[in-house]
Amino acid sequence: MGEPRIVCRFSCGAASAVATKLTLAKYDRDRIVITYSDPGSEHPDNKRFLADCQRWFNHPIETLRSTEYRDTWDVFEKERFLVGQNGAKCTGVLKRAPTYEFQQPGDILVFGYTFEEKGRAASFRKQNFEQPLLTPLIEAGLTKADCLAMIERAGIELPAMYRLGYHNNNCIGCVKGGMGYWNKIRRDFPETYERMAALQRELGPGSYFWRERKTKERISLDALDPKRGNHDEEPNIECSLLCHAAEATIADDDCEAA
Repeated sequence: MGEPRIVCRFSCGAASAVATKLTLAKYDRDRIVITYSDPGSEHPDNKRFLADCQRWFNHPIETLRSTEYRDTWDVFEKERFLVGQNGAKCTGVLKRAPTYEFQQPGDILVFGYTFEEKGRAASFRKQNFEQPLLTPLIEAGLTKADCLAMIERAGIELPAMYRLGYHNNNCIGCVKGGMGYWNKIRRDFPETYERMAALQRELGPGSYFWRERKTKERISLDALDPKRGNHDEEPNIECSLLCHAAEATIADDDCEAA
């Protein structure tokens, strides 16, 4: 048997892109597989970003999709459920399920956990102790801001959702977003906001995202005050000295691959 596959989970986000690039620079490319789980509801500009990253990687990206659901709205409407204490079903069926079907025994996974997310990585390892995991961004000490800056310096335009000021490149109208996020969606994507509000009306109070702290009364999108929440308008793009060390590693690999 040969060495196990190294599977980079590329999400069309800056962190996963840099994590993938660092992995390609460190390991035998013949072992590396890059996958993207397409949930069907992300910004259309993600296709452009994926193509740009594929050229940067000089390595193919395999797109995985659910065979059961078309997109997040298809999940919401069929399952009659948006989000609860245990999260959102859309993440499981549109992202996790296709990757589990693709995965092979012995695969080593690469996640784009940044230095700020050391706790998340530790929790994943504890809960999935049998799953080999690589976290190149944590090893390199790279933050999310570092990754955003490195993508820009590589000459790749950031995905549209970052440029609009969102902190993550999630689906448009993520049910896990807070009040500030949804008020920003109201401004930037009013049709998405109204579609979700209409769905909440149809599904009832159990589908509302938030509760008032004091009264515990549920708050619908229809009742959300446009002034509530605090979502920063611009992404925090800066770069530490650790960026330069990581970029030197990437540059060495690019020279060898050329």
